[in-house]
Amino acid sequence: MTQQTIAVVDYGMGNLHSVASALEHAAPDVNVVITDSAHDIERADRIVFPGVGAVRDCMAAIRAHQFDQLMSRQIELGKPVLGICVGMQVLLEHSEENNGIECMGLLPGKVKFFGKGLRDEQDNHLKVPHMGWNEVHQTQHPLWNGIEDGARFYFVHSYYVEAANSEQIAGVCEYSERFVAALGDKNLFAVQFHPEKSHDAGIQLLRNFSVWTGNA
Repeated sequence: MTQQTIAVVDYGMGNLHSVASALEHAAPDVNVVITDSAHDIERADRIVFPGVGAVRDCMAAIRAHQFDQLMSRQIELGKPVLGICVGMQVLLEHSEENNGIECMGLLPGKVKFFGKGLRDEQDNHLKVPHMGWNEVHQTQHPLWNGIEDGARFYFVHSYYVEAANSEQIAGVCEYSERFVAALGDKNLFAVQFHPEKSHDAGIQLLRNFSVWTGNA
């Protein structure tokens, strides 16, 4: 059987080595490559699209590499794709960050700022960014296999996704209000949290991705 390959897309804006290391731990039989080569990405069986930092900088780097067009083609071909953190946010249409940024538009919806004055149910002040462990409540999806509903994942973000299509919401989280923690659309899955920093639950999600055929 031919060894499967997962391409971790390198456009200069992500925890690439942490993600690759977690993937290698989750799926030791898989060839994990960090790459900025369109050829490598096209040849890979699956794609991980990470991202950290400002959406403006991420989108500038993505467009400079023409990865917006490349990712659109790979998704249209049915290849399994996993977006992580800002790599999820840039898949949407628009972000409020940096006075408004047009994103890749591969999923309907927008990215919004948490705002100031957030409070929990006990009226305690909540800091922004949302940083640390929080429960994710799931819908049914193969990437949640073996992960308990309400499992805790690690988040670091000041902006959140507001999905335009509720049927694409694959997981939600509470931080003053409910927000989208995961989106799923056919062969595309994206998470706001960092699976590579989320211990057993994160490793299981990456393991599930390593064998996912792209069917929801």
